[in-house]
Amino acid sequence: MSIIVNQDKVMKMVAPLKALFLSLLFSFICISLCSATDVSYDGRAIIINGERRVLLSGSIHYPRSTAEMWPDLVQKAKEGGLDAIETYVFWDIHEPRRREYNFEENHDLIRFIKTVQQAGLYVILRIGPYVCAEWNYGGFPVWLHQIPGIQIRTDNQIYKDEMQNFTTLIVNMVRQEKLLAPQGGPIILTQIENEYGNVQWAYGEAGKRYMQWCANMAVALDVGVPWIMCQQNDAPQPLINTCNGFYCDSFKPNNPNSPKMWTENWTGWFNKWGQKNPHRPAEDVAYAVARFFQEGGTLQNYYMYHGGTNFGRTSGGPYVTTSYDYDAPLDEYGNLRQPKWGHLKQLHAALKSMEKVLTHGDVTTTDFGSGTKATIYTADGTSGCFLSNTNNWNDANVTFQGNEYFVPAWSVSILPDCKQEVYNTAKVSTQTSIMAMIPNKAEDEPAQLNWAWRGEKIKDTLNGKGSYAAQQLLDQIKVTGDSSDYLWYMTNVKINKNSAVWGKQMTLRVNTTGHALRAFVNGKHVASQHGYSFLLEVPVTLKRQTNQITLLSATVGLGNYGAFFDLQTAGIVGGPVQLIGEGNTTMDLSSNKWSYKIGLNGEQQQLYSENSRHVFKWSTDELRINRMMTWYKTTFKAPLGEEAVVVDLQGMGKGQAWVNGQSLGRYWTNFTAPDDWCGKCDYRGQYDERKCLTGCGQPSQRWYHVPRSFLRSGINTLILFEEVGGNPTQVTFQTVTVGTACANVYEGSALELSCQGGRTISQIQFASYGNPQGTCGSFQKGTCEANTAFSAVQKACVGKTSCSINVSEDVLGSSGCGNITKRLAVQATC
Repeated sequence: MSIIVNQDKVMKMVAPLKALFLSLLFSFICISLCSATDVSYDGRAIIINGERRVLLSGSIHYPRSTAEMWPDLVQKAKEGGLDAIETYVFWDIHEPRRREYNFEENHDLIRFIKTVQQAGLYVILRIGPYVCAEWNYGGFPVWLHQIPGIQIRTDNQIYKDEMQNFTTLIVNMVRQEKLLAPQGGPIILTQIENEYGNVQWAYGEAGKRYMQWCANMAVALDVGVPWIMCQQNDAPQPLINTCNGFYCDSFKPNNPNSPKMWTENWTGWFNKWGQKNPHRPAEDVAYAVARFFQEGGTLQNYYMYHGGTNFGRTSGGPYVTTSYDYDAPLDEYGNLRQPKWGHLKQLHAALKSMEKVLTHGDVTTTDFGSGTKATIYTADGTSGCFLSNTNNWNDANVTFQGNEYFVPAWSVSILPDCKQEVYNTAKVSTQTSIMAMIPNKAEDEPAQLNWAWRGEKIKDTLNGKGSYAAQQLLDQIKVTGDSSDYLWYMTNVKINKNSAVWGKQMTLRVNTTGHALRAFVNGKHVASQHGYSFLLEVPVTLKRQTNQITLLSATVGLGNYGAFFDLQTAGIVGGPVQLIGEGNTTMDLSSNKWSYKIGLNGEQQQLYSENSRHVFKWSTDELRINRMMTWYKTTFKAPLGEEAVVVDLQGMGKGQAWVNGQSLGRYWTNFTAPDDWCGKCDYRGQYDERKCLTGCGQPSQRWYHVPRSFLRSGINTLILFEEVGGNPTQVTFQTVTVGTACANVYEGSALELSCQGGRTISQIQFASYGNPQGTCGSFQKGTCEANTAFSAVQKACVGKTSCSINVSEDVLGSSGCGNITKRLAVQATC
């Protein structure tokens, strides 16, 4: 029997049902995602829709990554156990020119917030609009500096009008998109100003009035969620003052009805050119978090959870590197930094299991002496406990409620039922990953890149030709508006033919406020120097008649912190510039007629852009290397796979880099850190940024992030501007992946290892079950071990992308170690 179906009739019957289904689906989604969220608080909790919460958050700054990276970063934050993402709002990128706005690409704040919302996380929006953040000029647009009569961050009406305009703009944008919690959006907290309490004293009574004005202005915006002020002990109600720092367990809000919030738990520190790389151990970060919640904490935010990259000219300081990795749980490229990410994930799970008792009921403590104590939270017949040992060196054995516990020095144990320890901050069971740089294996990619070059045209400035002139030495920031790192200062000196000076050696002395300076006399380069503020002195010989002096000043990021940081100058402002002759005779050139030119000719021609009309004017003749003021160009194919891409600029000096017209940022590869001591790192004891350093004698930054979204499937273009001289033939493209994976896990738990990007474990370099010694990269056998452990690990892991092994004698064999607590240590190659 055959059945004939009239398709048109069926479609007409189905259409209403389909419409009804879609309507119901939309209503369900709207009810689920768009319903209003009530956010309130008391002294013990953030209260969301009546539910008392402790919240874990992490900072991810949208312009320090790309829009294509955001979903992966946010998802990894969620998998790491976070409830919220915190970000600043960066005024300078959104209003680069007064009343001209940019919210495109990785500046798309609304898209970023919606990405977080789609992942099911909350948002903490730090509008500021001053951000600090090691960001150029603290996030202020430099055009503010140019407004007559303005005084920034104080009771100055001109500044307050500009700040209120931008703050209101941002609030209206998120309100229009229904992103505030009362509208069903993810934004549960907003911040006004930033760390003003650290500098308020310098502004006197005007500073107090300004702080009060900020609070009143914010409240009047009626966002429907609490406003916070970090590092502001006198924050007026209803604003909540919060803590920033490496440790905030002893912080107390200025009102007993305000929750205890930690807006910046510094997971590491930022890098600076010419300095070593700072790292903060996972054990210490976890210790600080556990102590904070032991002492009544409500909300804790990691600064940073993903640090990212200072693309373009956004790094501040000055002298802050292009990498803003910050030793964060997600590295600069978005990879898991292990063991930090995994160790904190386990901590978050332990804390969440105690959320009810942490936000309700009674708190009691038992002091055992010598820096050890127990904190007991009790509510509705259930209890959760912390055991802490704040001693720097001495481990402790604690008897608590009839049970014995081993609490290592500088650690906290968490007992959600006050009986079983489920987590200790010093006992790391998570994998340690050592990342490797893998050479570009794109098809038909040559072993060495082929380069073209062209010199920066500087004949005009060497001859003193500028855009305008003044009878004084001007502030570089004021002149350039920070439109370029570079400003040329040019003057001439006439030597009478009868003068005894010509033909004799003199000293050219230049006093500058930084950050780098190159000096030319009569068309020849005579000296270079860099520093924050410094004196350049160089011997010169002048000729009869006219001598041309040309000085190229370069900034390396503008200041971002401190009272009146906005008034810091750069360049040769005021000088003096002098010529010193025999007998200390001095010729002061400071009041000469000085000509000025902003930027490089190559910048004006946009040599970094594929749309430049000068794009074809490159030389393929014999490559000139170690040549100052030179542009280099090459093409390459994108590395295969999906792993993060970097360009290794080893061999280069100082300059800027672009891929397909997108700025990777400044590079300064030949500026190395002091080659003195980068010794072992002990997590115990108070951490600061001078502790746990690496990179002695190495470039402060050698690898530069090339986001996959900057690349295309065919041919890509890399442009370098080299200021001081380098060798581009050493430049290569690489991918970043896990090279070595280690773990050191106590019995009773599972040891887990994994590679990345589909790579498999190719070799077990070390495996010992017993009492192994050392750390990843330097494991050694102890005094006892199971003979069958190595082969058991090989069988479980080799050839697999990941493996899991229960650490027990049943799986690994008898160790002969007696009654000691045994461990399994493994080191594997991916």
